[in-house]
This record gives sequence, structure tokens and C-alpha cells, in this order.
Amino acid sequence: MKVEMSLVPEPQVFSNVDQVALSDETMAKRLKKVLKGMADNQLELIVVYADKEHGANFEYLTGFIPRFEEALLVLKADGQAYLLLGNENVKMAGHARLANTVIHVPYFSLPNQPMEGERLLEEVFKEVGMAQASKVGVVGWKLFKSSLQSNQQMFDLPHYVVRALEKTVSGEGVLVNGTEVFIGEDIGARTVANSNELAHYEYGANLASTCMLETLNAVQVGKRETELGALLSAEGQIHTVVTIAATGQRFEKANLYPTHKQLQLGDKVSLTTAFKGGLSSRAGYVAKHQTDLPEGEQDYLERVVFPYTQAVVTWLETAKVGVSGGQLYDAIEGVLPKSRYGWTLNPGHFVADEEWLGSPIYPASQILLKSGMLFQVDIIPSVPGYAGASMEECVAIGDQELRDELATSYPEVWERIKIRRDYVINVLGISLSDDLLPLSNTVGYLRPYLLNKQVVTVVK
Repeated sequence: MKVEMSLVPEPQVFSNVDQVALSDETMAKRLKKVLKGMADNQLELIVVYADKEHGANFEYLTGFIPRFEEALLVLKADGQAYLLLGNENVKMAGHARLANTVIHVPYFSLPNQPMEGERLLEEVFKEVGMAQASKVGVVGWKLFKSSLQSNQQMFDLPHYVVRALEKTVSGEGVLVNGTEVFIGEDIGARTVANSNELAHYEYGANLASTCMLETLNAVQVGKRETELGALLSAEGQIHTVVTIAATGQRFEKANLYPTHKQLQLGDKVSLTTAFKGGLSSRAGYVAKHQTDLPEGEQDYLERVVFPYTQAVVTWLETAKVGVSGGQLYDAIEGVLPKSRYGWTLNPGHFVADEEWLGSPIYPASQILLKSGMLFQVDIIPSVPGYAGASMEECVAIGDQELRDELATSYPEVWERIKIRRDYVINVLGISLSDDLLPLSNTVGYLRPYLLNKQVVTVVK
């Protein structure tokens, strides 16, 4: 594989894309998958925690997050569900996508709000039948992988909730971490999407990559970070990560957010935006030519960009149904050794309502890629003295059956995927298996010199 710079047209983007709602059939299938996971793990009952930052497992079944409050979903093995909600979310129970009994729990409200109807959490848990359960799954948002202690006994819920659970499930009962039912890399209900879910998430991946291309086109000397940051938002949609529009030295005074700092020639730049369904990220220099780079960094293409591009291309050309996470990891390590290029995280991970669910891509992983898995291609090189390189984007893995379902049920989504595939294959020179479905418009598209807007890396 040879990577070089070439003058190519930019990818097509799609505006005014309609959102695809999750169907009642999909929501029923989600519940069925979770109940099966509970049965497989001998869980008589699960307790699913949610707040604004950690609400995706809750939302998977209910269709909403509790916004600025906290909440619990208690689900029994027979499918009976209870929503434990604070002052300002009790009304949401009537809009939930899951048949439920609502219980007002003022503890879950904002600080210093009225506590009318207050009861001990233990009393509420007893009311829903938890005291009689012999095995209760506790679902936060983390899939712990500790080698030093029992992952089954690590809980990432607030202490006051865990304490009440422990008091309720005493005697013969046991509490275990049940997050694997939702996001376990091999058995998690949320790790495989159907055609309706894939079409639903494609909206966010399309939006993020459309914002990113617009932002890349706006890069120029003198532009403020805040001006670029504004372009990384769209259609009033909530971000799933902190927006990054950073030039020069990052994290000055511990700041994470765009400022009025202006782009200067030769600056390093990082850009990231994400919505439900996908993230788009880029990094490079405010430069038009090699000579615009700072002294000592003018071999940026050879030292960072070309090896990194080889790694991303390898990922895209390797990923398909039946490949193991370990094989994909080894393929990346083979072309971009982490000891030399400084990447530390999983080179790719699941994405859905949140930016990172978990990942089957790690050394010796036997987890096979399945049709319906949605991935963020996420390889982060860190070579001292140089800007980073980034073209994180969202793709799906889909077999013939899933592709046929998309083409039949969501022809506009399928047409966008076909246009993206054609660009990646015939313009950027990347060979994709039939299983690889780009959900982002800018998959494989990298401009290292951000002032040279027509020249990108391609494979020859």
C-alpha cells in the first residue's frame, strides 16, 4: 500500500436529512433482547441507572433520558417495568416507549427541591419486589475489565442508591453488575442494531461529518476557535462529546472549550464534533505547504500522516462480518505499532446513543464482528513534537440480509451509503468489503494541510 497526497474533489454531503424514528417493533425487540440477557445471566430483576451523561442504557428501553435529573428503571424477568423518577420527569412516564408503573422519588430531583412524598429508597425497592429477588443486576454505564478485583462487584451508581440496594437485597439475595446485558462486547443487547436502528443513527453520523466538512472549509488564518466551534453544531442536536475547536497550545489554564484565540500560520489544530450515532474528528496544521510547518515538524507527512492513513485504510479494508476483534487489532498493530506511534486506546469501538459503548477490538479478542455492529474508527497516534492526525468516523458492518433490508425499508439511507462507498473506493482508492457501510460522509478523507483544501491522502 502506498499513500500519497492528491488533488481530489471533496465528498458529497447531505443536508435536510430526515430523522428516522425508532419503531414500536424495534422497541419491542429491544425489550425482548434485554429480557433474554437477564435470563441467560439468571437475573430476576435489573436496576438501570440514568442521568444526563449516563442515560443511554435507560434510554434504550424507555426512549428518553431524565435530562437534568436522575432516574432508575427497575425491570423484572416477566417484563414488568417501574420508572423511578424525580419531580420534573414524572410526566415523562406517560411518554415512555415501555409500558411502566411510575413511582415518584424526590431524591432524584435537582438540589434543594421540594421533597413531598419522600420515602426511604429501601421502601420503594421493596414495593417493586426487590427484597424477594435472589439475584439483582445493577446497570450503570461502565463495563469494568479489572484484573485486580471482581468486576461483578463493582458498581458505578451513586453511593446512596447502592447503599439502599444493599440494604434491600440482604440475606439470601445478591447484587451483581449487570451492565454486560446491555453493552457486553459479545452478548450485549445494544451492540447489534437492526435496519431501523442503523437508519436512526445514520442521521447523527451524517450530521457530524457534514458539520466537519463545513468547518474544514472555513479554516483560515485569523479565524477564531469559537467561529469554528459554532460550525460544529447543527439542527439543535445534543452533542455526545465536548466540542473541540482548538488551535496552537491546547488545554491552557485547563480549558477544554473553544475560545477567541485566532488561528495562526503553522498552528496545530484539533476539531471534533459528535451527535447520537457518530463522531467526526480531524487534526492537522494551519498550513498550505510543507514549508508552512514549524522547523523540525516538516516531515509530518512521512512521520505521522502516511503511517496513520495506512492504519485507517487497513481497518476499513479488514473489517467485515466474521473477522475477530483480535485480528483487527493485530492488523492495526502491524502497520502502526503502538510502541512507536503512541496510541493507547482500542483502535475502534461501538457507537450508538453515546460516543463510546465499549469495544471488542483488543489483543487476542475472540469476539467476532457481527452484522449490525456500528463502529467508530478511532485510532489516535501521538508522536511527540508533531500535530496529531485524525479521521475518526462512523461505519456499520452489514451482511447481505441487512443491506437488503436497508435498501427496501430505507432507500434514501441506502442511497447515501452507496454514494459514500463509491467515493471511498473510486476516489480515495480504499478497497471496502461489501459488508462495510459508511454512515459518515468523510470516511477515509484527510486533509493534513488545512489551508490546502483540495489535497488529501489517497491510496495508490
